Amino acid sequence: MSVKFTILGCGSSLGVPRIDGFFGSCNPKNKKNYRMRCSALISIDKFNILIDTSPDLKRQLLINNITNINKIFYTHMHADQTHGINELRVFYLKNKKKIQVYADTLTSKYLLKNFKYCFKNIYDYPAILNLNKLKNKHNYKINNQKITIESIPVKHGKIKSILYKINNSCIYASDISQIYKKDLMKLMNMKYLIIDCLRYDYHPSHFNLKNVLDLIKIINPKKTILTNMNNQIDYSKIKKKIPKNVFPAYDGMSFLI
Repeated sequence: MSVKFTILGCGSSLGVPRIDGFFGSCNPKNKKNYRMRCSALISIDKFNILIDTSPDLKRQLLINNITNINKIFYTHMHADQTHGINELRVFYLKNKKKIQVYADTLTSKYLLKNFKYCFKNIYDYPAILNLNKLKNKHNYKINNQKITIESIPVKHGKIKSILYKINNSCIYASDISQIYKKDLMKLMNMKYLIIDCLRYDYHPSHFNLKNVLDLIKIINPKKTILTNMNNQIDYSKIKKKIPKNVFPAYDGMSFLI
């Protein structure tokens, strides 16, 4: 049984287009320039592990015909990764079972402070989620398929985010400004690198295209997929600037890992 990875959204915090309709440098005639905020999905048959709860989560799950979520892993506490959390209520209502959530200490505190009702019974509303400490490595066996999710802290501006390594094959790092040198050896020669590429210019909290291309030279992934792209990056134009084994993501893009 195979493990499928789906990029539910590959846009930056404001999405493309922005809420005011502004596309920036992106051609609105190309559907691959329409980008929702970042979330991703690991699927084994009908067992679904969600990475982040984008504000666009409801639309993302409907478009991709996802009818169940079994676990959620968070990368960090920012709004564009967390504020779709309320959309998870329906899965508790369907299954009468809390969904297991995994987050680092800072993200856990943020979730409990801002979405307390999701984790604690409030009046007549039952809690829908169970918050767990994020470990260095989580091992599961799902329908006879083993899956390992390894969490590696990285810099994201002034805070830390989590890079996830799945089955020693796929790296997902949607929000990142630096990988610590001590961790580089853990990332060598992966099948897929899915990596933050906000824009062409420097940004203090995100990788730009130069940062990504420099990293590729060091860790040598077979395929690299650019995500968290803002409206400076047009899908067709960036394809002409990058090597053949590097690809811009698009919403709904999926592959086996």
